[in-house]
Amino acid sequence: MSKDIPVINCETDTGWLTVDQARGRILKQVNPVNGYERVAIREGLHRILAHDVISPISVPPYENSAMDGYAVRAADLSNPGDTRLSVIGTAFAGIPFDRLVNQGEAVRIMTGAKLPTGADAVVMQEQVQRDGDNITLTRSHRTGENVRHIGEDIKAGAVVLAQGKIIGPAELGLLASLGVPEITVTRKLRVAFFSTGDELRAVGEPLDDGQIYDSNRYTLHGMLRELGVEMLDMGVIPDDRAAVEAAFLTAAGLADVFITSGGVSVGEADFVKETLEKLGQVNFWKISMKPGKPLAFGRVREAVFFGLPGNPVSVMATYYQFVLPALRKMLGQAQLTSLTFKVVCKTRLKKHPGRTDFQRGILSRDDHDQLVVDATGMQGSHILSGMSRANCFIILPAESGDIEAGSLVEVQPFSSL
Repeated sequence: MSKDIPVINCETDTGWLTVDQARGRILKQVNPVNGYERVAIREGLHRILAHDVISPISVPPYENSAMDGYAVRAADLSNPGDTRLSVIGTAFAGIPFDRLVNQGEAVRIMTGAKLPTGADAVVMQEQVQRDGDNITLTRSHRTGENVRHIGEDIKAGAVVLAQGKIIGPAELGLLASLGVPEITVTRKLRVAFFSTGDELRAVGEPLDDGQIYDSNRYTLHGMLRELGVEMLDMGVIPDDRAAVEAAFLTAAGLADVFITSGGVSVGEADFVKETLEKLGQVNFWKISMKPGKPLAFGRVREAVFFGLPGNPVSVMATYYQFVLPALRKMLGQAQLTSLTFKVVCKTRLKKHPGRTDFQRGILSRDDHDQLVVDATGMQGSHILSGMSRANCFIILPAESGDIEAGSLVEVQPFSSL
């Protein structure tokens, strides 16, 4: 990784990176981690496939009935008027009818049952009149009607799940339907994180004058846990040169990625920048976004490093926009970015042109069952309660000013993050 990545001038603020530029630079500098493991499919939930899964069988593996009815020969039903057939047996799911269906014959069949040899269509039971061992049909039926064909869902030898796919509940069921007991997944990413500052106290400790509780480690813990990585919470590191350097060396030695909060703004009097310049290849960027202007990114030894701002909302905004896509790429995920779409904004939003604004919003449905969004109120980067009330970011482009009520705005649901 280059130590001095040249800064591109932006239209909004000279010498500042846009959100897309910063994200693009970061993604170019990170690569999927080496290593994978074999796990039972139930243990693969939320893991990332390291290799394609090739289907060992066709699904369905045999022609079967799509509904309860009667298996027949379509040729017997080609003439207009009523057709009378003799019922010679029953086919159940898991218990096939093992005789040949000849001309003038039919077999009672249940949904999912194997289609008997000789039959090529299924007539639903509501279209049949039965009298003892005979049935009468009042119209013609075509070959293949109500039949599930071999390989209609999946053909043997096909790629059923591609490398980079996240395994969810549907994928577990799909793998089970193919008889696949184990899958190969990428190894878990190891991520260390800590906060720096003499003013910070851990939850449960008493606060002295001028001190605050460290909330950033808890939000980072929650966001990282949702991603399913291995975490190393290194606590709060005091403003001491030796302690900061020791923490950076420990994190770089144990983790693939480590994240800090605070100490990346211009002019801050601490040892973070000094330590990074000594130990690593790190760039300090100004991002044309709000909240979250300052960002540090680079590498310390073999570990990727992210230095996030200190304000709690800024930590979450920069994590979701920059850190999360990078971690997804390092995990080998195929989809790196999150879902966004446009909805009507219920109220007027204040904004100054110049930076992309990630306002906290509440996505809901109006009286007409249409999706709409509203802001959570005050948008300061220190107001963490607004993030708790929100369920999405409202993304306002850098060039825009105030947004009038009724305008279309872009939203990014937290559920997609």
